[in-house]
Parts: sequence; structure tokens; C-alpha cells
Amino acid sequence: MACAFRRSIASQLSRVLDLPPENLIKSISAVPISRKEEVADFQLSVHSVLESNSDHSKPDIQAQVQRLAEKLKCDTVVSEISTGPGTVNFRINRELLTKTVLQQVFEDGANYGLKSELFSGLPKNKVLVEFSSPNIAKKFHVGHLRSTIIGNFIANLKEALGHQVTRINYFGDWGMQFGLLGTGFQLFGYEEKLKSNPLQHLFEVYVQVNKEAADDENVEKSAHEFFHRLEAGDQQALTLWQKFRDLSIKEYVQIYKRLGVHFDDYSGESFYREKYREVLSLLDKKGLLQRTKKGTAIVDLSRKGDPSLSCTVMRSDGTSLYVTRDLAAAIDRMNKYHFDSMIYVTDKGQQNHFQQVFQILRLMGYEWAERCQLVPFGIVQGMKTRRGDVTFLEDVINETRSRMLENMALSKTTKELENPHEIAERVGLAALIIQDFKGYLLSDYKFSWDRVFQSRGDTGVFLQYTHARLSSLEDSFESGHLRNINAACLQDPQSISILQHLLRYDEVLYKSSQDLQPRNIVSYLLTLSHLTAVAHKTLPIKGRLPEVAEARLHLFKAVRSVLANGMKLLGITPVSRM
Repeated sequence: MACAFRRSIASQLSRVLDLPPENLIKSISAVPISRKEEVADFQLSVHSVLESNSDHSKPDIQAQVQRLAEKLKCDTVVSEISTGPGTVNFRINRELLTKTVLQQVFEDGANYGLKSELFSGLPKNKVLVEFSSPNIAKKFHVGHLRSTIIGNFIANLKEALGHQVTRINYFGDWGMQFGLLGTGFQLFGYEEKLKSNPLQHLFEVYVQVNKEAADDENVEKSAHEFFHRLEAGDQQALTLWQKFRDLSIKEYVQIYKRLGVHFDDYSGESFYREKYREVLSLLDKKGLLQRTKKGTAIVDLSRKGDPSLSCTVMRSDGTSLYVTRDLAAAIDRMNKYHFDSMIYVTDKGQQNHFQQVFQILRLMGYEWAERCQLVPFGIVQGMKTRRGDVTFLEDVINETRSRMLENMALSKTTKELENPHEIAERVGLAALIIQDFKGYLLSDYKFSWDRVFQSRGDTGVFLQYTHARLSSLEDSFESGHLRNINAACLQDPQSISILQHLLRYDEVLYKSSQDLQPRNIVSYLLTLSHLTAVAHKTLPIKGRLPEVAEARLHLFKAVRSVLANGMKLLGITPVSRM
């Protein structure tokens, strides 16, 4: 794969530049394919090498490029050396490229690209990823979809890279809203409705009690009293709260099952309803806790008495806040897991909240606060079903499956399927995930059903269609052993473009491991699928000489393998028929 070629190029450069080969590896990158012209396979950015060199006398960069290229020689690996703007370009021996890439794809299987020297020397860490985190006693809101699929991708990627990953679902299961909900259920709740459709009924109760509280301050007062009873450990209040929590989790687990997402730790703010007092005590001992005239407790983040830079950590009635419980959770997780990094996946509206949490941890003297990271994401606009505005994720998944079933029924290429509903749901979820992951995570985007379900555009449907088509190809033709293929049969431009693209997969994984952006992998897989669509037309298997058919079949098998690997990292289950 790319690693063997990079090492060979770095070895020759090392002798010419008098630099250790390992210092050169990351300056040698696979060249993105071009539809206009055949390109080299690798390029060295000369500027990056000069920067790392102790010799700082830099005449014209292009003259340096030319001189370096003249000192290098072709060998059994490199068949051609050329120059570009600021780069020295290397073309790999074509038959060696073909055999090496295919061999590596089949040998490494699910680990293809992950064994690259780009990842060598990187420590294997304990990583916590907190994501999804819906609010208990409410139906799973569509707003939590992004956190769920982004967090799942990050956890998948970290796991694939060999880290020890713990996936945490930190439920919003404590706080003033339960004071409102407890009071609301006592006023408007029905046990029969709670049994038949729990979260829908609790949602209706919550909406009604909020309206009442806006008009009647006694209702709001009752809500404060109910939450105060919860924090004081009142058994009657806790029993009602526990019932709401258990019913909620039961329904959420079904949603996660449909999404193909799992967690190692289901916790929640309620776990820290006692421990928050320890946080307040620690803040007090360190001289960080201040009382206001209203009776609230604050931490001065400015350390200079600037009231605009203070963070409230306790209400005047002594009850805890979201930030206090998050502080307690972070400290508890370090004690429990001894993590090397902890990643929170939330919408960008919580950036200020987490900045305050991390800053308070630092003020408390916890150096590991530097290992806490927020991955914020933008807002999805305009997600509606045919019935109007969408609130609940279940409605979106059902709508996705329904629309996909309609599209499949109208398509001429749809096969007879044993499980059309399951296939439609998997393809539909792929469509949602790719629509979400195509841009930068921090960007807001406008949702479009029409765009999501295009079968020939840059969509999840197109990825699934490509995978199913390649699976069908494998089922139709038997393939022999890789050792017997004739690499000379894969020297046409379409085959070489695919092989060059497969060569780049480790760099794409490396980039995503650095910036945690799924868009790198999405873009790569879409390009791979477009290349495959062209090759499928121009490189037929049926009716060709056995050695040509065998070589092409192995190429398509390699594509399907890498495509499936990438899709699984993104949280997509590939389908074999559709």
C-alpha cells in the first residue's frame, strides 16, 4: 500500500537530503486523481522539507525543486520523477502499484489504511466520547440526531485506530424541568395514557404545565418545591421521576437500535445529584466560591471581580445547576476511567457552557482539563415530514423508510427483496448520514428530502447503490486467487485512477483522525463511487478473456471492500441488494 511506497521514496530522499526517513514520511502525499490528465502517484512538498532542514538559506524554491529532482533516481519502485510547482512528483511502477494495492486491500481487510506509518508512534489512548444525551421524559427530538451520528462516527474512528473507547450517553434526567414535569403530572397526568404512549403523554403534560406556569406563579412555585424535594431525596418524588426515566430509556434504546448505535455507559445528570455538593465544597476550599446578595453561588472566571465573567453554580434555594453537575461528572469520570481525552459532542449553542466548565476545572487545579475537548456542530434547518414540522426523530426515520420504499418501487433496477423494509431503512439512514456529513460539522445546513434521495448525486443512496451493485457483481462471477491475476490487464486509465484513489485512503483516515471531520471520508467514498460507475461501463467482465475478467473482478472486489470499510466508520450499514 501507500506505506511501502512512501518508505521507499523517503529512503532515497533521506540519503540526498541527509534527513531521517521518518521526518520525511508526512511530507510525501498521494496525489489526488484528476479527470483531465493522468497524474503522478506521490508528491513531495519541498517547502515543508526545507522548513524542517537546519539550512535556512533558501534561494528560489523552484530551483531547489529542480536540483533535488536531478539528484534522485528511478528504481524498481519509482518509474518516473518529475517536478511541479514546489513539488517533486513520483510515479510508481504500474504493475507493482497494481499488485501491491490489491494485495494490501485483501490482506488487511477491515484494517486497510489503518496500519499506515502515518499512524505509527501515535499512542493508544483511553478516550471517552459523550454524545446523543437526549432529555428524559421527552420523545427523542430530531435535534439530537446530529449529536448521535457525529458522536458515533468519532467513537468508530477512534476505536478503529486502536484506542480504548468508552461511549457515554449522558441523559438530561435532572433539573428544574423535572420539577415542572412532576407538578404537571400531578395536575394533568393519567396513568392509563402513561402506559399506552408514555413519552407522547409526558410531552403533552410538559407543554400544558409550561403554559400554566407562565400564567400562574403558584404552579411555578410548586415546580420549584417538587425539584427541591427531588434533590432532598423525597421518596414519593423520586419514585415518580424513576418511572419517567425508565419509560424514556426503554423507548430510546429502540431508536438507537434502528440507528445502529450503542453505548457502553448510560449515565445522566441524576448520577451527580449528591456529588455536586462535593464540587461546591472543593470550590469553597480553593477560595473560588462566592455568594451573591440574592443567595446564589458563583465562580468569578475573570479572577478580577468582573460580573460579566462569572458562572452561577448554585441557585439561591441550594439546588444544583447543569454546570455544577457537569463539573461533578467530569471529575468522576477521571477518577473512574483515568482517560487520556474526553470528547463532548453538542450543538454550537453550548460552546460557552463548556468553555466555562473547562475553565472552572482548570481553576480548581485539574491539569487534565486540557484533555477535554468539545466538538460543536451547526443546526439543521427545514426538516419536515409530509405532515408538517418535525419534532421527533422516530417520525424522520419512518418518513425516510417510507420515501425510500416508494423510490425503490419506482426504480427499474430494484431487485426482488426478502426484506424491503429493512433495506429501505438502511438506505434511508445512509442518505440522512451522508447529507449531514458532507459539509463542515460547525456549519448549519438546510435539509432537503429531494436532495437526500437522489440516486445519482453525491448521496448516501448512491453509495449504497454502488455497494449493492458491486456485491451483485461478486455474486455473479467466481474469482480465483489474487496471486494468479495478471497486473498487465489493469493498466487502462480507469483502473489506474481507481488504484491511485485506493492508495490515498490512509491519508484520508489520518486527516479525519486529526480534525474529527467525517466530510473527508464522505468525499473520498463519493469519488470512489463515481470512478466505479465509469469503470463499470468501460471495464466489463462478461464475455472477456478469463485473465482480463479475473483482474477486473479483483479490482471491483477491492473497491467494494474499501467502500464498506468507510461506510461502517461513518455509521452506515452497507446493503448487498437494493
